[in-house]
Amino acid sequence: MEFLSTLPPWLFALMIFLLRVADMTLDTIRVLFVVRGKKAIVWVLGFFQSLIFVVAIGSVLTELDNILNVLGYATGFATGNLVGMLIENRLAIGHILVTIISSNRGAYIAERLRSGGYAVTEIAGRGRNGTVFELHASVLRKDVPNVETIVLEADPQAFITAEDVRPVRRGFWRA
Repeated sequence: MEFLSTLPPWLFALMIFLLRVADMTLDTIRVLFVVRGKKAIVWVLGFFQSLIFVVAIGSVLTELDNILNVLGYATGFATGNLVGMLIENRLAIGHILVTIISSNRGAYIAERLRSGGYAVTEIAGRGRNGTVFELHASVLRKDVPNVETIVLEADPQAFITAEDVRPVRRGFWRA
């Protein structure tokens, strides 16, 4: 690593920035896979993330008098978080439980979702103004925009929430 000390200070700082972007991108994605219980990919991502981190922090500490290195490290950290989030959002891995509450169009929404290939559970409920229909649809994350479109076309007043879920067993899962 002796050759690194011969690099111009700005190039050395850029290298640290890029290492830190890679490190934090892997970290963000790794944490999201941890939540989803993907052990093998978590191990691989963790290995490479820690390897990159050691090189990045070591580079900063060997040239601590260069403020550009510290700035490259900090901006790489911040940028890596954003890049990781963007990549994870594009991957759209996992399942989402979409809950839909409709005052009077629940059966129609359920019918539309089912015709689109989605499993739906219907529950009768009571809201502030009377009877409501509560629907639960477990869908792939990448399908959430399509489900939202179907629901809002059927009932523009529907209340929609979404939360991450991990399938345990049985039932209808489009995977």
